[in-house]
Amino acid sequence: MKLQVVSYHSGIPKINRSQEKFDILFNYIAGVNAKGDTGINHTGFNLIDCDVAVMQGFVHEFSRNLPHLNLRKNILQNQKLKGKRTLITDSNLFLYHIPSNQPHHYLRYSFDGVFRKTGFYFDKDVNPKRWQSIKTNLGLQEKPYRTSGDHILICLQRNGGWSMKNYDVMQFCHDTISRLRQYTDRPIVVRGHPGDKKSPFYIKLNLPNVRVSQPGTTIQQDLANAWATVIYNSSPGVASLIEGVPVFQMDADPDYSMYGEVANFFLENIENPTLHDRQDWLEKISMCHWNFAELKSGEAWDFMRNYCFQ
Repeated sequence: MKLQVVSYHSGIPKINRSQEKFDILFNYIAGVNAKGDTGINHTGFNLIDCDVAVMQGFVHEFSRNLPHLNLRKNILQNQKLKGKRTLITDSNLFLYHIPSNQPHHYLRYSFDGVFRKTGFYFDKDVNPKRWQSIKTNLGLQEKPYRTSGDHILICLQRNGGWSMKNYDVMQFCHDTISRLRQYTDRPIVVRGHPGDKKSPFYIKLNLPNVRVSQPGTTIQQDLANAWATVIYNSSPGVASLIEGVPVFQMDADPDYSMYGEVANFFLENIENPTLHDRQDWLEKISMCHWNFAELKSGEAWDFMRNYCFQ
């Protein structure tokens, strides 16, 4: 049966409209057509009946009332109502390892939602060769777990970000520091979200043995000599685990992160973290990552097509 796939270009905001965002959609549709299905690049705000809708970026219940976000909401609701799929493009979990002057052509794809709580990440049938391929292409190598280290790294998310579930980021920061001090006297480094340009102005801490990471510092630099990373539920946890630094996830639901199965959850264990085996997890998260060449050739669509009706 021939399937129809529609990419919605108007789901990309008018500001920050990089060509790369459009290239994602163009390449995906080219791959759909290359495999004999019908792919359509749509620039309007009206909905087109299709088996799979493709959009760059996500939307959530707290999203602002903006045309591109309203379109994303309408797409998700319409596809769900009809029992059809929505493909969502999200950031590459391995992005931290790619130099800023190189193309970021690997991206993360999921059906119908983000995080395992709401989305499907194509990891039902895992092919170990996929992780090996990504490692080779990106020059990635998981490091052995650290058996020594000095500081605790707290990674903050965007202030007001939907994934924090209305938990104020600075309240989270103070709460976490207070709880850590019940179990450890290690130095604490607080890292703001690199995409939140306002963070240097609101992350103000005057606490003993606590310092704020300076803007422009890489995650690798902050992880150097770190004993553990504490985070609510966002993607720096992936970088930490690959770099061999155990993660403590403060969101109690493991399905609201991409690493819940290999995270610690109780700060009372901060001095004795469980060092989970990471191999199966790394192979699973590799299954949702595809590069531009794989989109354009249709290899990505050929794989994802198998899950359109599940």
